[in-house]
Amino acid sequence: MDILKVEDLTKIYGKDETQVTAVDQVTFSVKKGEFVAIVGPSGSGKSTLLHILGGVDRPTRGKVFIEETDVYSLNETQLAIFRRRQIGLIYQFYNLIPILNVEENLTLPLLLDHRRVDQQRLRELIETLGLAERMNHLPNELSGGQQQRVSIGRALINQPALVLADEPTGNLDSKNSKDIMDLLKLSNKLYQQTLIVITHDQNIALQADRMITMEDGKIIKDEVIRS
Repeated sequence: MDILKVEDLTKIYGKDETQVTAVDQVTFSVKKGEFVAIVGPSGSGKSTLLHILGGVDRPTRGKVFIEETDVYSLNETQLAIFRRRQIGLIYQFYNLIPILNVEENLTLPLLLDHRRVDQQRLRELIETLGLAERMNHLPNELSGGQQQRVSIGRALINQPALVLADEPTGNLDSKNSKDIMDLLKLSNKLYQQTLIVITHDQNIALQADRMITMEDGKIIKDEVIRS
């Protein structure tokens, strides 16, 4: 079953002589539980595409369907709620709230949504992330790898339909990078999370089920790595 469908997606910035087409008539779909890597040189449109898929940046034209919901037919309030419940976003720079401890950062999406925290789910996630001894620590008391683990936990706490990661290991050393990718792959298998990762790292891309290559805003290659 396709959990994500993208149709003729285009994003244009500026106009006249300053006009830039960042994403150019992109069409593809992703099945539930699939792990997809999106690669390409800087400026190829990867991050812009991810932001559109995540409901962060509206396209100039085209459609994004997540679990058959036409994402950009929603108004801003509906889109904010949908994004919080159905999309988990992981960034290179963590984006944790500095005055909140680990547990509060992890559960923030639920609290913003006025939803009860499932304590069993939280405990399971904490154990999986290896953060049991860090729950009362603030972000500045954590290593980079630990902060990224919190960021991953926050993205997974709502059990979203889609997890999107933009260069999730770009700020980490090789050991922490491997640990973070192992965690993302574990969530992909353990929770059947559909995972899309933007990366410059070919070694990371080759761990995916499928690799999409972008250049000048277009998909130039879409290949299955493992079935």
